[in-house]
Amino acid sequence: MEKRLTRTDYLFVLIFIFMLVLALGTFFFGVKLGQERSAAKYENHVSQQQEAAKVYSAYHQQYLVSYYHTIYQPYREFQSSWFDKLNELELNRSADASLIIKGLSKLAKDKYDEITTKSMPDSSPLLQEGQQNYAKSLKLFNEALGNAQAKANSIPGAELLKVMDSDAYIIEAKKFALSAQQNYYDSIVKWQESVTPQFKHVDVSKPLAIQDWSTLPLNVKNDYIANLLASSKLYKPFTPQDLTIRVDEMIATGQAAKYNLNQIQPVIDVLLATDAVRTGDFIRNKSKWYPNETLPQLPFFINQN
Repeated sequence: MEKRLTRTDYLFVLIFIFMLVLALGTFFFGVKLGQERSAAKYENHVSQQQEAAKVYSAYHQQYLVSYYHTIYQPYREFQSSWFDKLNELELNRSADASLIIKGLSKLAKDKYDEITTKSMPDSSPLLQEGQQNYAKSLKLFNEALGNAQAKANSIPGAELLKVMDSDAYIIEAKKFALSAQQNYYDSIVKWQESVTPQFKHVDVSKPLAIQDWSTLPLNVKNDYIANLLASSKLYKPFTPQDLTIRVDEMIATGQAAKYNLNQIQPVIDVLLATDAVRTGDFIRNKSKWYPNETLPQLPFFINQN
């Protein structure tokens, strides 16, 4: 004869099932929570690694080299032609000013079209900004030169140069070019941070004593000069490193001390006032003054640009 379950037995079974369900629910909830925490921790770790990698590689030498060939060098071709043609207008009275201006305008347009078809990585905002600034410079040069062409042969070359020098578009074009140059040299310093993390920094926007200048890496000196040229609106045919090496020569030979110059700015003022800086000065004397400097493999640090 089968024994019937009592209410107590049913209650015990129900409690047992409830406890079993509760235990299983707690177990799976714990597993899920652990997985979510592990996933979050892993994602955070991966995110930190990716961020670190991004900072490290944002200004990788490959990007600097690519920028040099696709953005910087095309602009420099226009810039070199700009100074050559202006010199021709100043020295040659019989020069066809209208034809020269037309050629410069076309070159600015061609170089604008060339560099705006290129792209820089999103991880390198300084290079992107530099590209944009060079493009703005070329666009403004093209527009200003187009406006100047009509009256180019109606006034003497020297007077034409003065008119162009005071043109608002040309003034802005030079400003954008100097900002772009500073962007590039800022990027080079970022590159050096990734290869020599403990190198010495300096605030390039503040006055600098000769004693402090002499302790800086070459890339930081160049960046300081690029910033100074931009802030002073000095649009010149030479590169920042051409001026840097002349500053170092003046200090090393005792000329700065002879004139009681203790700051870098007055040294630069003397060099510019005496027209003592030429394109290519850096390459001609690099091996003498900077045999052991850490530099990216960019053409203007290796060959005449």
